Amino acid sequence: CSSLAIGTTTGYRLFSLSSVEQLDQVHESNEIPDVYIVERLFSSSLVVVVSHARPQQMNVYHFKKGTEICNYSYATKILSIRLNRQRLVVCLEESIYIHNIKDMKLLKTIMDTPSNTTGLCALSINHANSYLAYPGSATSGEIALYDGNTLKTACTIPAHDGPLAALAFNSTGSKLASASEKGTVIRVFSIPGGQKLYEFRRGMKRYVNISSLVFSMDSQFLCASSNTETVHIFKLEHLTDSRPEEPPTWSGYMGKMFQAATNYLPAQVSGMMSQDRAFATVRLNISGQRNICALSTIQKLPRLLVTTSDGHLYIYNLDPQDGGECVLIKNHSLLGSGKMEENKENDLQPPVPQSYAATVARQSTVPSTSTMPGYSEDGGALRGEVIPEHEFATGPVCLDDENEFPPVSI
Repeated sequence: CSSLAIGTTTGYRLFSLSSVEQLDQVHESNEIPDVYIVERLFSSSLVVVVSHARPQQMNVYHFKKGTEICNYSYATKILSIRLNRQRLVVCLEESIYIHNIKDMKLLKTIMDTPSNTTGLCALSINHANSYLAYPGSATSGEIALYDGNTLKTACTIPAHDGPLAALAFNSTGSKLASASEKGTVIRVFSIPGGQKLYEFRRGMKRYVNISSLVFSMDSQFLCASSNTETVHIFKLEHLTDSRPEEPPTWSGYMGKMFQAATNYLPAQVSGMMSQDRAFATVRLNISGQRNICALSTIQKLPRLLVTTSDGHLYIYNLDPQDGGECVLIKNHSLLGSGKMEENKENDLQPPVPQSYAATVARQSTVPSTSTMPGYSEDGGALRGEVIPEHEFATGPVCLDDENEFPPVSI
């Protein structure tokens, strides 16, 4: 969550997310039009691009050297691509291809997967746990878990009743979050065992299309966004384990009454009553538009980032202790020419509530990106690994140029 890649009608752009006030454009390419997939390998110079002009072809570039490492063509349209330092995964509607990222060789083809029209799949960013998750059924919410290192099926998880809509691993690959097409319940499972750890309800009034699920790097929070105007952030904690004894108040008494009543209610109803509500929320000023969210640490403070398909990046402050409504602090335009153009409303920043001062005072307790789990080099590509010459490559490509691999800590 330290950089942003966007595909446009004219090519693609890469941005660095190291500052709230300034959005730095790292690279812009107009060589390939109508880019609908652009995936960057962390903060390295390796980027994978797919264009509507050639939807069956994947192009792998070293963008700082301006060279193409290789390209591969597939039988049908490429729907999504995922990569970590060990594996590159290409998802088609009815098959998945797993490449070794060191030399781009094809290691495994998972054929005849259930129809996956949206290309839904997730790959752990921790290459020591290169687990891959994808729909195990087109009609139910079954998750197929595959070990990308051993190239063997790990397990199947009966996650939801209806078809899956979103999947996301945490930074260490030890947890997997999922949501179905109904979008009312989000569940978190242990990996590789598949046991259910958490269950969150984002709403019962209407079905929504959850477009983005993401963990914070320390796995304390889980963010979910949809085609509605509300973004939900859940806290991964077992309240019954850490909650102190409630004072003898009326609300505390009623809470105990409800807890006792769940023992006599049907399992489905009692489960709904015990599910955790959102820890923090955001109300966007748009609705019905696809967006992608990220929980990141920028300038030593926790932030919620929301990128919308109309080309805007919204940055919010997140209070990790008290939660509540997140405060919008910056709105960047991603489609300006050259230097980033910002909306005039940026000059009218909303006042930061006093409760957030406590967050600023606690900034020393927020872990930095460099100390967070998920960047262990054990079992994966070594620093400065050289990608051997490929039949399409102009020469060996080293990803360690300018000390950018592994990712530069914020």
